[in-house]
Amino acid sequence: MMSPTGSSPQAHHPGDSAASPALQEPQPTSVPSPTALPTSALKQPSAEGLGSREQKRVWFADGILPNGEVADTTKLSSGSKRCSEDCIPPLLAVPTMVNTVDPACSTTVEKPNNKLGDSSRNESIGSPVSHVPSVEKLPTDMGTVTLPSASLTLDDDVFAEIEAPSSSLGVTVNSIFPVTGVSDYGLLCCVDKHVCSKISLLPDDEHGLPPLLGASGGQGSVPAVEEHPSPEQISSLLQSEGSPPATFVLNANLLVNVRLILYSSDKYWYFSTNGLHGLGQAEIIILLLCLPNEDTVPRDIFRLFLTMYKDALRGKYIEDLDSVAFTESFLGSKDHGGVLFITPTVQKLDDLPLPSSPFLFGILIHKLEIPWAKVFPIRLMLRLGVEYKVYPAPLTSIRGRKPLFGEIGHTIMNLLVDLRNYQYTLHNIDQLLIHMEMGKSCIKIPRKKYSDVMKVLNSSNEHVISIGASFSADADSHLVCVQRAGTYHTQASSAPGHARRVTGASFVVFSGALKSSSGFLAKSSIVEDGLMVQITPETMDGLRQALREQKDFKITCGRVDAIDLREYVDICWVDAEEKGNKGVISLVDGISLQGFPSEKIKLEADFETDEKIVKCTEVFYFLKDQDLSVLSTHHQFAKEIAMACSAALCPHLKTLKSSGVNRIGLRVSIDTDVVEFQAGSEGQLLPQHYLNALDSALIPVIHGAASSSSLPLEMELVLFILENLVE
Repeated sequence: MMSPTGSSPQAHHPGDSAASPALQEPQPTSVPSPTALPTSALKQPSAEGLGSREQKRVWFADGILPNGEVADTTKLSSGSKRCSEDCIPPLLAVPTMVNTVDPACSTTVEKPNNKLGDSSRNESIGSPVSHVPSVEKLPTDMGTVTLPSASLTLDDDVFAEIEAPSSSLGVTVNSIFPVTGVSDYGLLCCVDKHVCSKISLLPDDEHGLPPLLGASGGQGSVPAVEEHPSPEQISSLLQSEGSPPATFVLNANLLVNVRLILYSSDKYWYFSTNGLHGLGQAEIIILLLCLPNEDTVPRDIFRLFLTMYKDALRGKYIEDLDSVAFTESFLGSKDHGGVLFITPTVQKLDDLPLPSSPFLFGILIHKLEIPWAKVFPIRLMLRLGVEYKVYPAPLTSIRGRKPLFGEIGHTIMNLLVDLRNYQYTLHNIDQLLIHMEMGKSCIKIPRKKYSDVMKVLNSSNEHVISIGASFSADADSHLVCVQRAGTYHTQASSAPGHARRVTGASFVVFSGALKSSSGFLAKSSIVEDGLMVQITPETMDGLRQALREQKDFKITCGRVDAIDLREYVDICWVDAEEKGNKGVISLVDGISLQGFPSEKIKLEADFETDEKIVKCTEVFYFLKDQDLSVLSTHHQFAKEIAMACSAALCPHLKTLKSSGVNRIGLRVSIDTDVVEFQAGSEGQLLPQHYLNALDSALIPVIHGAASSSSLPLEMELVLFILENLVE
């Protein structure tokens, strides 16, 4: 890991000075950074400039505009108001004092008489640069954020660090963002004070369970941690109707909520992680069918979550249709081969408690199903759906069930994937859909996946093109491959309550070996759960050319002399709607990030202090009629911003987390006449002195990008504050 140079932030405890109940964090003399960052500052807009919106221009203290020209500061005005040092954005809640041991440890915040309306929310900007302009999908009025009627303006001293004695269960939590539930990531802000820094708190003995996080004494108070919970204590908590879930602490960065629930009329163990987001991994839900008279929590699920945590630390992430395989007995049986992870699509989730998006469901699979999970997981997913009469797949796990696939046998997949050594597999193109209707089939290729199509063409031989497709939520049914007595058959699984009009397929194979003397123009047929299209070598050449030129292509199937019995296969390039990041919201202002492309960020090293780490996990791009190809040029800039921001935040990590801030959004926007950024958490901007620290670190990086990147450029980075754990 990388440690920034400079002095480490020193904790300032309330007990150090009786005269000051809540002390300011000592300000470092320099911003630690692994790279030399020049410390430029923005020139403050004049009073006259605050009211003007005619020009959205930003200039630096050295008098240089972002485009490199020398600014005439007598003529420029700021595009939006800037808060003074005492004007902090309104925050959603005030600290709550519960059973305070020492009254001197609490911070008192008085409510102002006036209420903050939407207009003041729109004008009061905490960013040291200027307000981020709206993109097409962003709200144009920040005042649309709903504030409680008693919204308060908190001073920076509310963030003064307060550390309570570890023996006290009722303490003051100086948090500006109160925990809203057991799945709230903010719940992790208080855990580190009560557990050690080991990466695994799961006991080594066969039956021991990790520490149990007790019920909170009130909103804003620190929950108690029971290091060695008794089975009776856990059973009582789980069996109590209407009680909160049992929240176990796997480590200071990872919690697991456990419930006993009724789902589809059966009793299930419900497991849900809280903390994997901090490593860039989707949270995981597992619904495990209870065994008769089972009242002991299946601890192997905790082992699985810890393995996934360690993998995510190394940058190995689990995504939709990925799987993990077990090398030893799991949940009491060696037949349990692994877990397949899926993103819910059209399944009913109304009655389930859900973590923050994104999340995946894990489905227990048999050891004989592992080959399909590795090389062609959509086949296994849909087959599970047929078996348990859930479309497209169940979300539940059942121990001891029979395998749905046996010995591989004769299948077309033997020609397309390596089912023995897993050295190669079918090229799957995300969001490519295959829709089959009466008399025609349509293969819809997203234009933005052109580079993936070229990889398929360049790696395939001249006679065969094979492509794996995605599950289509637009189809009302889907082909499913079922193995019986070693033979593979085709079935169709349908969405409940829908007539079967459009059927999806899982793959398409174009074979260019059809002879002209066969009497057929082309042939199309269903093979297992996919579509086989046999064409002549001349048609194959035309298809390849059309794919390279990104042109639509139509294949006419049927006998040459049967004009009335024709079928058609259309290959169409489409502008597919971006549907990713469903349910994900911005930490800066709470807007939906659904539909905005994003990608993981992996820095060469993390930024750390002795106890805390700041990790940038992901970047979201706000594109303005730009092609996705620009993302490759923006990624390096995003990494530079992430490094500068992490270095600037490093001295403040302990204070931020003690204040209830353990995840931060940073939005950067650059255009020909705009250079600006915002930093916030849980939909509210950070107080000013944190923004000042970011100002010094980010301005040089943003300034460089303004002259070298394709504009406009707007992105939002997500950063998490984690505990520095040891094995």
